[in-house]
Amino acid sequence: MLRRIPILTKVTAVVIGVYILIRFVIHPPLPFSLVLMYMTLTVIGVLVYVSIYDDVWRDFVTPIAEFFRGATGKGLVWSAARGVVLVGIPFLVGYGFYQKVMPSLDPPAEQRVVHPAPPFEVTGLNNPLRHQPDKYQDYLRLGAKVYFQNCVFCHGDRFDGEGEFAHGFNLPPANFMDPGTIAQLQESFVFWRVSTGGPGLPAESKPWNSAMPRWQERLSETERWAVIMFLYEQTGSKPRTWH
Repeated sequence: MLRRIPILTKVTAVVIGVYILIRFVIHPPLPFSLVLMYMTLTVIGVLVYVSIYDDVWRDFVTPIAEFFRGATGKGLVWSAARGVVLVGIPFLVGYGFYQKVMPSLDPPAEQRVVHPAPPFEVTGLNNPLRHQPDKYQDYLRLGAKVYFQNCVFCHGDRFDGEGEFAHGFNLPPANFMDPGTIAQLQESFVFWRVSTGGPGLPAESKPWNSAMPRWQERLSETERWAVIMFLYEQTGSKPRTWH
């Protein structure tokens, strides 16, 4: 049965399957740069596989060549499909080069360490509220209250850094839905950042324009741990661990 499936169909299924796996199944979500790297390796791998034997390579390239020669199908639909591919590929390549050579009007990025090393006493801290499963929902409600009373104005009601005041800041507030933020961090690190805010960042992170205040001066330790639990719950992420 599998031998009767065209090799081009198999290759397409493998590439799509790998993309679905690394984009939607693996948790926490991978950054775009890693997705691009894995997809590039996948495409190179399947091309190496189909090029090992002459007959397999011939079965792979023949349908592609027939499509562009017009031998695959006749009629307006097939002609339109060929036209879209023949025009679309050069257009995308040209657009990519255009984006690279166009001068950027954005100010140069400030060199800084985005995720600095926390103080030694913070490393290895565990959220004590997670050891009280019978009060889990109570702490989530407390975290929601803290978030919508203090954090929503900058980080937004969708946790995407698009709050009411977000566009007034440079550096913009963190987008918690981005897999490169809390999904990649330990809970102790997030607790340290929430507690000390922008003023608590170490020297290697300067210049840093973070407007986040020292929440340890306004919120209790329980409130800070609770709002962190709420963020992980709402974004569908889990704290990174050493295990």
